[in-house]
Amino acid sequence: MSESRTEAKGEWPPNIQAVFKRMAPASRYLGLEILEADREKRRVKVAFNASAELCNMWGGIQGGMVAAMLDDVMSLAVGLDLEWGQISPTLELKVSMLNAARPGRIIGTGHVIKRGKSVGFIEGELVDEDGKLLATGSSTATFVTLKKKPAPQEEAPQA
Repeated sequence: MSESRTEAKGEWPPNIQAVFKRMAPASRYLGLEILEADREKRRVKVAFNASAELCNMWGGIQGGMVAAMLDDVMSLAVGLDLEWGQISPTLELKVSMLNAARPGRIIGTGHVIKRGKSVGFIEGELVDEDGKLLATGSSTATFVTLKKKPAPQEEAPQA
């Protein structure tokens, strides 16, 4: 995964740092590579290095894999202004397949349309290396603060 940055301050937002620290197995399988993240504009740009393992029997990338790519890029966009310990699960996802996606490098962009207190609305798109539009998507995500596990209690020594 690339660590090239376009953040003005040279630091990745917490959600992007978390991806670098421990990428989700599904994202790794899709070949996710972070290219750009702009917290102020709530935009991300990624690449998916799509292998033939993602393909259907006709050589195109299976539609569910395309949807997963869009889900990844949109969740990264909406998560840009989350704090450590917060996540943004997808509530709803719509995908329009416009052209067949093939193995190789696929560029994904995602941006937040509107963010409220408890939900965010996001759009994304995937293009091939030649800029041909492959798929577009929109999603709704919620915001959840994870509970910290309580520290184990040490027993007092018996007298």
